Amino acid sequence: MMKSGYLDMRKIVRSPHIVKLFEAVEEHGGTLRFVGGAVRDTLAGLSGFDLDLATDLSPDELVEACMDFRLKTMPIGLKSDTTGVVIDNQILEVASLKRHVLLDSGRTEEVFTDDWSADAAERDLTINAVYADLRGNVFDYYNGIDDLEHGIVRFIGNAESQIKKDYLRIMRFFRFYSKFAKTPMDKEALEACIKLKDGLRSVAIERVRDELFKLLVTPNVTETLRIIFDNDILGYFLPPSQHLDALWRLTKIVADAQYQGNFLRRLFVLYQPNASEAENIAGVLRFTKKQKETFVKWAKINLDAERMISPQERLKYVYRYGKQWLIDKILLEIAIRNLHINRLGEVLREIENAVVPIFPLRGRDVAAKINDGAQIGRALAKLEQRWIDSDFTLTRNELLQTLDI
Repeated sequence: MMKSGYLDMRKIVRSPHIVKLFEAVEEHGGTLRFVGGAVRDTLAGLSGFDLDLATDLSPDELVEACMDFRLKTMPIGLKSDTTGVVIDNQILEVASLKRHVLLDSGRTEEVFTDDWSADAAERDLTINAVYADLRGNVFDYYNGIDDLEHGIVRFIGNAESQIKKDYLRIMRFFRFYSKFAKTPMDKEALEACIKLKDGLRSVAIERVRDELFKLLVTPNVTETLRIIFDNDILGYFLPPSQHLDALWRLTKIVADAQYQGNFLRRLFVLYQPNASEAENIAGVLRFTKKQKETFVKWAKINLDAERMISPQERLKYVYRYGKQWLIDKILLEIAIRNLHINRLGEVLREIENAVVPIFPLRGRDVAAKINDGAQIGRALAKLEQRWIDSDFTLTRNELLQTLDI
């Protein structure tokens, strides 16, 4: 269960100020450990994880301990069991241990505890129930380390019971399967997910969406989504995709170009929507304003991918729509239309490093010849298009000379 000095904590502890938090908890007779992604991902050799911690102090006791060490705390939304502690201007989430107790009424109630094994039993998957202290000692209550090494993703104990604690665990199971699995999907877990899939209807759509977004950027997303769609896990708000082959191409293209994966691109290629459909998907999944704008613009604006061979043509799109939009659109077109562009990685980096031209005219430059405000706008638009068509070579004076033409 305990592996002494098993982890190199320098891979987790990125700030010496975190030590102060451990000292505060220990000074008040408590224990503090890292848990979840920080431990799991470090064991798997990954980086870029969030730091989540757990303590056997209650939230009130933790706040008192932090006050004594002059550490700022704050509540974390609706999480009554979690306290935010500010370290280096970042908020670390510290959850107090908890377990469920059976009431006389037959209902269960969540209560705080100092029993680490009981808290581990409340977590969803074996690989997520591994803790580590500041000395690198690892506490593994459900064989999570061995499961992680062998690529086995499974629930702790009875799969149905774990899912009923929080139906979002269905999506979490698929996400972690896609990220870590090296073996066929656990039969009991899959059967439980299929049986209880309607429970996802009771989960806030934002929580389901966030898990879906995380799933979309996992290594084996195509095959995992195939299982999800075949079993209609998300059918209550998303239809099965007919374009899993395009998604596979997109993930391969991005990896080969050594470029960063993106959940919004992957969702777009899954459904290849027109503008109206893109608006609908954005509404159902409650995109942010910026996400919706990006998603719909991909659908609205056509791109002749074959013209992208020309640096001059690429620069025109950069000027009109921005670097990131063009990079995304090129990747989408290649995946959707099964195209090939030589030296794609170089092309993408050339776009990233492009110097965006600046239109040399303003309204006041043409106001001397045109008095009507609306006509000034139309004249500027026409001149701007001439400037773009010239590959941005026409000077201010040359443009003004064409004003009456």
